[in-house]
Amino acid sequence: MLLTIDVGNTHTVLGLFDGEEIVEHWRVSTDPRRTADELAVLMQGLMGAHPVLKTESVDGLAICCTVPSVLHELREVTRRYYGDVQAVLVEPGVKTGVHVLTDNPKEVGTDRIVNTLAAKHLYGGPCIVVDFGTATSFDAINERGDFVGGAIAPGIEISVEALGVRGAMLRKIEVTRPRGVIGKNTVEAMQSGVLFGFAGQVDGIVNRMAAELAEDPDDVQVIATGGLAPLVLGEATSIDVHEPWLTLVGLRLVFERNTATS
Repeated sequence: MLLTIDVGNTHTVLGLFDGEEIVEHWRVSTDPRRTADELAVLMQGLMGAHPVLKTESVDGLAICCTVPSVLHELREVTRRYYGDVQAVLVEPGVKTGVHVLTDNPKEVGTDRIVNTLAAKHLYGGPCIVVDFGTATSFDAINERGDFVGGAIAPGIEISVEALGVRGAMLRKIEVTRPRGVIGKNTVEAMQSGVLFGFAGQVDGIVNRMAAELAEDPDDVQVIATGGLAPLVLGEATSIDVHEPWLTLVGLRLVFERNTATS
């Protein structure tokens, strides 16, 4: 059994693989104050409730992390609690097979590289990955599976929080589909602006990227992932497919690439 861990700025997603099949998954908040011992208790508590792990054990770990303080603690977790398990942390020197064609490849988050690998594996290229997380990131992948660049915009939750804090007559709201685009009250007006505004942003950026990626933009596959993707899926016309576990699949592929000869 392979345990994959994707640590983002807001949430941490864990997935348990039996071969190529993801058999269980969990989403928890990312807290940079958690110690290695606290992380270990959390992980073991989640996995201890799964019936499969009553007869089988984790024999591999694959981790990508965009929060440096959490990464430090996860290294300690792997050393103290999983010392006899093969562990792969996605960082410089780890084999991904992804060429990063940007001005400074070291600036590209490991989650975006892992997503590129998974997208190429599942759908080929060219393609665009739209990751709805703390930020909304757009990753452009050419026909060879190279990461060629992208765009980063404020995420949905960040925007809602900013409206509530900076708007004197506004407040935090639940992001859900209002009755129509023309809101009949303040909450509906905010919901309309956030939901349809983000859908329009996604379509606008994706269409411009697709025109740069391929002679025929229709050849570009658009993949949505991230915890907030379901909010926009029904409104953004440019999205072709939803892959909620794209990063976890990529982590499985990275693990296989780095342990195949071990």
